[in-house]
Amino acid sequence: MKREDRYRFIVDYFSRNQPDAETELQFSNPFELLVAVVLSAQCTDKRVNLITPALFRRFPDAEALAQGSVDEIFTYIRSVSYPNNKAKHLAGLGRMLRDQFQSEVPSSVDDLQKLPGVGRKTANVIASVIYNQPTMAVDTHVFRVSKRIGLVNQNAKTPLAVELQLYRYLSKDVIPKAHHWLILHGRYVCIARNPKCAECGILEACRFYQLKSKTKSESK
Repeated sequence: MKREDRYRFIVDYFSRNQPDAETELQFSNPFELLVAVVLSAQCTDKRVNLITPALFRRFPDAEALAQGSVDEIFTYIRSVSYPNNKAKHLAGLGRMLRDQFQSEVPSSVDDLQKLPGVGRKTANVIASVIYNQPTMAVDTHVFRVSKRIGLVNQNAKTPLAVELQLYRYLSKDVIPKAHHWLILHGRYVCIARNPKCAECGILEACRFYQLKSKTKSESK
């Protein structure tokens, strides 16, 4: 299957089967999503969702977070990965939002990346989910799944390389949704060690499955 055909197949499948795919992080405004995404780095969404209700009650906006101390923020996020660093990031993020962005979450990827704890992946999530911009956040799931099923070349060694290749074949209106399709597919079906191929609806277009089937056939 040619790469263009693979993209068409996969976009069509997910458009029909997961038309409303969205982030599993729980939030009610841009500030809350930004904080949640920062906390989710190398941590599960489930864990983040367990701690953010209390965190947001204490720090409901950028102004409140800006006034919080690192030590106090830490007490609310101690169960996530790297809580010390993330507490420092959140304290600095609150101050920068207040002092440089009028306590509003900026919409541009460049401005977002100025915030402590916000890299390209996090910036792309915010730009996509909140502002519906055609940005592709490449986390571990997107990186693995897009290479495994054959959406990008195997020689794409970095998240940025994967991101740029995905832009080549996905239309701008599809990119924000495709980010969630790939994450959810990687989280629940195309898992890292033992992909659930028997439950997968895109086997016809999956490079990994095709190669595996070919290998089995040749070994008989």
